[in-house]
Formats: sequence, C-alpha cells, structure tokens
Amino acid sequence: MRLLRHGLLTGPILGALWSLVVATTVAVAMSLFTGDAFRPTLWGGLLAGVALGLGCLRFGGRQRLVVPLAVALGLLALSAVAGIGALEIGEGSAPLAAWTGRVATLGFTGLGLWLILEELRPGTITRHEFEEAVIRFLTGFGYIFFTAIVLIPFYVMVMTSLKNQAELMANPLDFTIDLSQGAELFRSYSELMTEYSFGRYLWTSFYVSVLTVLITLAFAIPGAYAVARLRFRGQALFSRSILLIYMVPMIVLALPIYIAFSMTGLRNTIFGIVLIYPVTTIPVALYMLQGYFRGLPAEIEEAGLMDGLSRLKVIWQITLPLSLPALASVSLYVFMIAWNEFLLAFMLLDDPSKYTLTRGIASLNSSEVPRQHLMAGSVIATVPIMVLFLGLERFMTKGLTAGSVKG
Repeated sequence: MRLLRHGLLTGPILGALWSLVVATTVAVAMSLFTGDAFRPTLWGGLLAGVALGLGCLRFGGRQRLVVPLAVALGLLALSAVAGIGALEIGEGSAPLAAWTGRVATLGFTGLGLWLILEELRPGTITRHEFEEAVIRFLTGFGYIFFTAIVLIPFYVMVMTSLKNQAELMANPLDFTIDLSQGAELFRSYSELMTEYSFGRYLWTSFYVSVLTVLITLAFAIPGAYAVARLRFRGQALFSRSILLIYMVPMIVLALPIYIAFSMTGLRNTIFGIVLIYPVTTIPVALYMLQGYFRGLPAEIEEAGLMDGLSRLKVIWQITLPLSLPALASVSLYVFMIAWNEFLLAFMLLDDPSKYTLTRGIASLNSSEVPRQHLMAGSVIATVPIMVLFLGLERFMTKGLTAGSVKG
C-alpha cells in the first residue's frame, strides 16, 4: 500500500480505471441512443487514462487546468487521425455520432479525474490524500453503476413501447426511434387502452391501493399509539413482535390463503384483495408509526388531557396533526406496496374484468400479444408511482427520520 502512495503511481492507476469506466458507459449510451456500433477498447482506454491521470496531478499554477486540457486535445487528435482511442467505432457510424462519442469519453474522463485527483501532487502523498482519491473514484463509479442499472432498463422499456411490430422484427436490439412518425409512436398505448381494457386495470389498482392505505391507517394509528403511549401487560413483547408476520415469506402463506379464500367465496373478488392486502402492510405501518409517536413530546398530550380532552380527541387534535410527515411516508409506502403487489393478485384473480395492474401486465406476457404492448403496459405501471414518489419524497424522508431521535 505504501508503494501506491505516490502521485506518479496513484494518478495513472486511477486514471486508467476511470477511463475504462467512462469509455464503457459512453459506449453503451451511444449504442442505445444512436443504434451504431460503439465498443470500449482496453489498451486505448488504459493509454488515455494514464495520460490524463498524469496530466490532472497538481503541478501548480495554471497548469492545474491547462495540462489536462492539452492532454485531452492531443488524445482527441490521436483518436481521430490514427484511430487509437478509448472507443472503437463501427465503420457505418455517422461522423457526428463518432465525434460525440470521442469528445464525451475524453471530456468526462478528464473532468472526473480533475475532481478525483484534486489533492494529488507528483511526489509522495499522505495516506489521507490517497484514501480521499480512492473514495472519490469509488463514489463516481457507484453513481455511474447504479444510475445505469436504473436508467438502462427503463430506457429500453420506453423505446420498445414506441416501436411497431415491423421495426422490432427487423432489429430487436435497435432502440432508436423515428420522431417523424409523430402520434404514431404512441400507437401501442392507444391500442392497450382500447383493445386490452388497460384503463380498467389502472382504475382497479388505484382504488384498491387507496382502500388499502385507508384500512392500514385505520388499524395502524390506534395500534401504534397504544404501543407507544399506553401501558399494558405484554406491551414490550407486542412491540418487538410487530414485524414477525412481515418477515414470513408470502409464498409460504400462498396455499393456505388460496384454500381459505376458495372455501369462503372470496377468491376472484376485489373484496378479497382489499381484505388481504392490509394484512401485509399493517405490521410495517405499525412499526414505522410507533417509532414516530415515541419521538413526540408526551407533555403536549398530557396538557391536552389536563384541559379536558379525551384520549381520542388528543389523538385527533394533537397527535395526528404533529404526525403528518410520518402519515404521509407510511401512506406512500403502503400505496406502493399495494400498487406493485403481484403474487396475491396472480393467485386470487382469474376474471380479466377484475385484474389489478400487475395481474393485467402478466396477462400481456404471451406469444399472442406484441412485445411493444407489454412494454407500454410496464411504462404505464411505472410512471405514476415514480411521479408520486418523486413528488412526495420529501415527506417520506421526514417521516422515516423524524422518530429516530428523541427530544
């Protein structure tokens, strides 16, 4: 480890690794957006990374910015003239796409290394400087890696939903779209609503999720308040065992639930779904709310009791208004669970007129249904919950952290 703590060694190593990361990312992105052939090259990427890693070291003065710019321009010229670079570009690629790939690779590599190696100098470096550079590299790699995991499947899903059957048959791996088609791009969505009754699935999932939230809160609020504020025998045991039912895998309960619902006539009914969904959400809602209620000052509620309010009025007029962030986070969490639930809906619903959204999407996974319709249904199922989460994310963050510290 001591051998690595030298700027002339640490800079090139991190530069080479970062160059390969950026080249791979740009190659994947350009291939998806343009449909042309882009591929990272090992030796070209290592050479560019080593050169930029050396150029981004702190030489002092204006060289901090001038040297990496000169190195990047030299590598760009070398890539264009001699074809030696971090990216291998197919012969049929458009010139604009080729230059965009080259500039993006060198630009993001240089910018990233300029930030990663900010504290490094050509000579011996301290352990703190070495570790900080490594942590910055790992942080950048983590951002790129997890962003790619989230965005690439979503991008492929959206692009596939905008294609027609002929385009998919011609090249299933071409994820570019022809914007000149105009409204025809959204044909899969319109056909999904008109021919496959997808609007009914949306409405069913919406009101089932809303009912699940209301039922869950109706049971979780008094239960969590009782655990947090009241004193009764077995309180500690009950508090610790709240999540036990949530830890039991649903697949273990699937067969007993199916048999019980079949015997009672609840299978293949919306009422049965609304009845069973809260069973999976009430334990986690109880756990989240009781932690928040414990964090509220008990003196405020005691003052309300001394003023003549009943316990229920204290909960309604004092506790619940103070708990709005927690209630919002619990409601959002429960809504997402009910919206995305698949196993119970798949097991209990057989009538297409009663399908929830996830059950409806599963019915599209058939050789008789074009793939673009399946992707369009997946987009419709994903976007509303994504918008809802992004819009209420601040409330969810407050609700999850507000009860963590008392006082």
